[in-house]
Amino acid sequence: MSERLLVLVRHGQSEWNLKNLFTGWKDPDLTPQGVDEAKDAGRKLKAQSLQFDVAFTSVLKRAQHTLDILLTELGQTGLPTKKNLALNERDYGDLSGLNKDDARKRWGEEQVHVWRRSYDVPPPGGESLKDTLARALPYYVQEILPCVLRGERTLVSAHGNSLRALIMVLEKLTPESILKRELATGVPIIYRLNADATVASKLDLAAA
Repeated sequence: MSERLLVLVRHGQSEWNLKNLFTGWKDPDLTPQGVDEAKDAGRKLKAQSLQFDVAFTSVLKRAQHTLDILLTELGQTGLPTKKNLALNERDYGDLSGLNKDDARKRWGEEQVHVWRRSYDVPPPGGESLKDTLARALPYYVQEILPCVLRGERTLVSAHGNSLRALIMVLEKLTPESILKRELATGVPIIYRLNADATVASKLDLAAA
């Protein structure tokens, strides 16, 4: 039985990350720094002697571009890849495209903080973290996890909030705990799972 390997990576810095804009389902590409972060992530995975059997990503190009760069670094450009909007970033609704400072001026610091950091309060026209979990978790359980448990080495390139959904289950975190978890752009997290889908080991390559 081969190892049950799952690697999660948040996309590299996007053009809207750089501009301090709420991005959500909008589709900006990576900045030059984001490209470098994705290359660095690929090199870190290569240094761990990792190869993959299948990859998953969202329908947004910043996550797809990150994955493409990663796989180029790993020499695995033809890897079977599944794209699904279940792994999309949280939809920020009416905040999408707005500068975060401008949003604070319009709605107030406290209200914007509630939208960004509460578990179940969505911004107008958008999703809360709870809503994002409600679409990401079933996809993880039905599509991603079975691959891992079959011994297929699995790579997921997605977004801060959709990855939080997966991490919440993997690490058995509370809603309060997951809200505090910051995911750096372009930093792989390597999980090896037990047969019952619990985590046997975790390695965060931020320090690598």
